[in-house]
Amino acid sequence: MTDSVLIVGAGPTGLALAVHLALHDIPVRVIDAAPGPATTSRALGLQPRGVEVLERIGALGDLPRRSQSSLTMSYNDGPRTVLRLSVGQAVADQPKQALLISQAEVEGTLRERLAALGGTVEWDTRLVAAAQDAGHVTATVRTAGGEHHVQAHWLIGCDGAHSTVRKLAGIGFPGRRLLERLLMVDVQARWPFDRNGSTTWMEAGHMLSVTALPGDTWRVFTEPPADLPDRLSEQEITDRVLGEFHRRSGVALDTVTAVRWASEFRIHRRLADAYRRGRILLAGDAAHIQSPTGGQGQNTGLGDAENLAWKLVLVALGRADRRLLDTYEGERRPLARNVLRATSTAVEIMLPRTRFRRLVRDRVALPVLRVPAVQRRLWLAASQLGIGYRGGPLARDSRRWAPGLHPGDRMPDLACRRLDGTGTTLHAALGGRWAVLAGTPDLAARHATAAEALLGAGMVIALTPVEPDSSRTVLIRPDGHIGWRGRPAPDRLAAWLNTVLWPA
Repeated sequence: MTDSVLIVGAGPTGLALAVHLALHDIPVRVIDAAPGPATTSRALGLQPRGVEVLERIGALGDLPRRSQSSLTMSYNDGPRTVLRLSVGQAVADQPKQALLISQAEVEGTLRERLAALGGTVEWDTRLVAAAQDAGHVTATVRTAGGEHHVQAHWLIGCDGAHSTVRKLAGIGFPGRRLLERLLMVDVQARWPFDRNGSTTWMEAGHMLSVTALPGDTWRVFTEPPADLPDRLSEQEITDRVLGEFHRRSGVALDTVTAVRWASEFRIHRRLADAYRRGRILLAGDAAHIQSPTGGQGQNTGLGDAENLAWKLVLVALGRADRRLLDTYEGERRPLARNVLRATSTAVEIMLPRTRFRRLVRDRVALPVLRVPAVQRRLWLAASQLGIGYRGGPLARDSRRWAPGLHPGDRMPDLACRRLDGTGTTLHAALGGRWAVLAGTPDLAARHATAAEALLGAGMVIALTPVEPDSSRTVLIRPDGHIGWRGRPAPDRLAAWLNTVLWPA
C-alpha cells in the first residue's frame, strides 16, 4: 500500500501538517522515533500567527483558557531593572494575542484534532533510510519488531534540528553557533516574581532568565562558565542553575518543591540549502533553527506546515502540477532567513560579549527600546501577523511598498456572512479551504463556482464581509493570504488560478 504522505516527526509542525492533509482525506502517516508524546515544556509560546494557524484547522481547543496572554519581560543589571517590555499590551489592538503555554500542551491539542479526523502517531518508529524515484519515496523504518519498508508519494521531514530526513536527502544545513551553551531547568516553586512574564539578569555578557509557566512552574536558564565540563547529569545541571539563580536573585532555594526537567542545549542559527529535493521536503526546525528570542521557532514551523499543506493537498488530488510545491520554498525560505537574522541580532544586542558592545547596549539600545512606539513595532514583528509574500512566486506583480492590501498579504480576520446569512469570521471559516469575499451573495457564489471548477468540490467557501467593498472581490488562500484581488470577474479569477496550478 502506498500512502500519499509520510511525515517524520510528531512535533507541532508535523502534527499541524497532518491535520491539514486529513481535513481533505489525504492518506497520511505520521511516525516519530520517540517512545511517546513529550511531557517537557520546550517552546513556551504561541505568537498570534500561530494561534491563527491552529484556529484555521480547528486545533486551538481551550489553549487560550489554559494559557497566559498579558506578559511582562523585565531585564535587570544587577538589582536594577533597566528595561521592561509589556508584550500583551503592545499588541492589544490585534484580534489574536500571544499565548504563553507549553509546547507539550500545543502538541496535545493537535493530536486530539488529528485523532478526531481519523489519524494517529506511530511512536517508537525511526526512519533509517530513504530512496526516491519518479513516482514514490521508499522509506525504511525501524520499530520494535524490526525493519520494514514504507512507500509514499511524498516524504516530509518535520524531525527537528538533527533531521534524519534532511541528511538522507543530502541537503546542507549551514550556519553558526550563537551561544556556546545554555543550562535549563523547570521547577515548581514559590517565587516572588511576576507570574505574567519573565525576569532576566544581564551580567558581564552572561545572563540568567526566569519565566513563569502556567501552573506553579518556572523555567530558569543560564549560560555556564566556559570551563564547565560537558555531559553533566540532570542533578548537576539543576545544582548549577539553581545556585546561579540564588546568587543573582537572592531568593532562597528552599522555596523549590519539585524539579520537573533539566537539560542543556546550544543555540545555533542555521538554514537549509533547500526545502525540497524531489519528493522529499523539509519543514520547521528541520529547515531552520534560530535563537528562541521572541518565540519564533514553533510559530515559524506552524506557518511552514500551513503553507506547504494547501499546496500538497492540490498536488495530491491531481488539481495542480507538482511545480506548485516549489513555491513553498520560494515563499517560506526568505521569511526564515529574516527570522534568523532578527533573532540573532537580538541575542547580540542584549548579550554583548565586549565592554564596547555593552556600552552601546546600555547607552543606545536600551533607551531606544524603552520607547513605546518601538516596543509596539517589535511585538508586531514578533507576532508574525505582518508576514507577507509580495514579490514572491505567487504574487510577483505586488509592489513591496504599495499601500493597502494586495496579493501576498495576510488578509485580516473579518466579520463575514455565509450565503445562508449565518455569521462567522474569515479565519474561522477557512478550515483548510479557499474563500471568496465579494460584495453581494450572488457575486460571491459566482466567483466561488469559478474557483471550485479548478480547485475541486468543497474546496471553496463563499462569504460576504459584514462591511463589504462592492468594487473588489478577493480570493483568500487556505493560509489566510490574498491570492487574487480585483474587480468582480470570475473569468479573471479563474485565469489567475490556472497560472498558479498549471504554470507554463
